Parts: sequence; structure tokens; C-alpha cells
Amino acid sequence: MKVVAVIPARHGSTRFPGKPMALISEKPMIQHVYQRVKASNNIDSVIVATDHDDIYQAVVDFGGEAIITRKDHESGSDRMAEVASKVDGDLFLNVQGDEPLIRTELIDQIVKLALDNEESVVTAKVKIKDIEDLNSPNVVKVVADNQANAMYFSRSPIPYNRSIEPIHYFKHLGIYCFPKKTLEQFVTLPKSILEKTEMLEQLRLLDNGINIKVLETNYDAVGVDTPEDILKVERILEAQHG
Repeated sequence: MKVVAVIPARHGSTRFPGKPMALISEKPMIQHVYQRVKASNNIDSVIVATDHDDIYQAVVDFGGEAIITRKDHESGSDRMAEVASKVDGDLFLNVQGDEPLIRTELIDQIVKLALDNEESVVTAKVKIKDIEDLNSPNVVKVVADNQANAMYFSRSPIPYNRSIEPIHYFKHLGIYCFPKKTLEQFVTLPKSILEKTEMLEQLRLLDNGINIKVLETNYDAVGVDTPEDILKVERILEAQHG
């Protein structure tokens, strides 16, 4: 099966316009993401899906592959679906363009799980260690059953712990691997009531009976949301490289 990784990279951002082009250790952020995805043994091709000529040119300049997509997409999944309509592939992996520390090993694991579950969408979760993350509506939580199938995603802490028993809460990581036919179906479905309520597009999948496998990892996403986050990422990179 051919596996295509798509990195949506939108130029417009309320808090950080031009974010994919922001320099991190003298390289644009999109290059850090691209190179980590490209290093995966399970990916056949990597494509940056962007709505801006400058991002497209930056990717081409460092030797990557990019496609200009429409500017009116509401989500990264919609942008990825446009790429899937133009590119041959069986599985399409959506990797967020603002996670320059994404682990290649996580990508390998997600794709392997997707290859073993060809009818499912595959995503990932990590244990929540910070009480602020647990209570923050900006951190999406997920619960899964004993077979690692997603049961629900929420901005609220789930499940509600009414007992005194200790329980692990999990943060959802925004990385998805779609079978092509599921991706094509997904973007044609109307937004569900739960999706509109929580503002979480993955609930559209569950509402329409589409299975989501959830891989547990110890990787906690370090995203770049503001210019101040650049320095934090650079410090982590310096520590990783001694």
C-alpha cells in the first residue's frame, strides 16, 4: 500500500501569521516537520499542502514537495482531501505543520497500526500529567475501549471521576491516518451536532460509525502557537543535540 504524508501549512493565523515560515534554529518550521516525517521508514511520499506561494517556494527550496491548495478550506482534513484527489495513495497521514518536534517513531507506529487496520482511521493519545491541561478546553481529551477504539473526544475532562479510584486521563494528539476512501467520505459528510457543540471534527467520524483506533504514546506534542513558543522549541532542540 502507498502511504502519503500530508502536512497542511496555512499562511493565515490570527495569533501567528506566516507561522510555517518562522525560523527555528535557522530553518523554517515547516522544514523541521517535513524532515522528521520524511525520515519515517513507513512513508512513501511527503507533501506540504499550502495556500501560499511563499510557503510553497520555501519547501521547494529545501528539496521538498508541495502542492498549492484552495484558500477556503475549513480544516487540515479538507486540505488533505484535496491533495488526495490529485495524488495516488492508499493511506493519507495528516501531520500538523506546527509541531517541529514530531517524533519519527510515532509516525512509524501510527502507519503500522493503520496498515493492520485498513478500515479504521488511526490517531494517538498521551497521558495527561498536568492538571491545567486536564481542565483546559484547548486540550482535547479522548477515551477509548479495551480494543483501543475511540469512544469519545471532548474539551472537557472525560470520564467524570465520581469515585475515589485513580484514573488516567488522555490528551488527543492531532495526527491522523486515513484510508483514502474514508477521507473522501469524511469531507462530504455534514457536520454533526456533537462536532458543532465541541468544535471537534473527529466527532463527525464517530457520529457516522467510522472507527478510530487510538495508539498510546509517551510523546506529548509541543506545538507552536505563538512567536514565544519558538524559543521553547529551540531550547528543546539544543538539549536533544547536546
